[in-house]
Amino acid sequence: MPLFRVQKSKKQSVVTVRTAPRNRQRAIVSFKGITLQAAIGRSGTSAFKREGDGATPIAAMKLISGFTRGERIRLPQTPLSMRRISGDMLWCDEPKHAVYNRLVTQRVGAPFKPSHEEMKRTDGLYDVCLVMDWNITSRKRYGGSAIFFHLIKPGYQPTAGCVAVHPRDMKRLLPHLRKGTLVKVLG
Repeated sequence: MPLFRVQKSKKQSVVTVRTAPRNRQRAIVSFKGITLQAAIGRSGTSAFKREGDGATPIAAMKLISGFTRGERIRLPQTPLSMRRISGDMLWCDEPKHAVYNRLVTQRVGAPFKPSHEEMKRTDGLYDVCLVMDWNITSRKRYGGSAIFFHLIKPGYQPTAGCVAVHPRDMKRLLPHLRKGTLVKVLG
């Protein structure tokens, strides 16, 4: 009987995000032979991400799960756990609050007062919103919050620090994404 088992290693999938030449608010996303355009933070990328700086963190971030507006967009099958967004879902971005960089549910008659983002947006950015593990499993106050992989604004306008792609491109990626897929942002 062997003393230990040798496990077959699965090669981890990596989505690479590189700053585009000549425009630090845009990026080129590469994944399994697919190359796409993306929008990134208004301040470009940063190795020293801080809350509100508008930068996309230079980091390797694992996908955790996702959210969708099922009534607005039809998604392909994906191994990534996706949750339907409801009107009471918020994401806390107040660094001093106990639920900083977490999903919170607003209770009827008791509004959530600390700074937050509404997940059910009217502009469609979060019709598909994937949560990347930036400052989540190991939180640091003022380390940046709500760093998502979501849909673009018209014209690939810059984000507040997220990575954003066109809806058709998100639909191309989703069947291949799962929990643990690495999103690697390079400077």
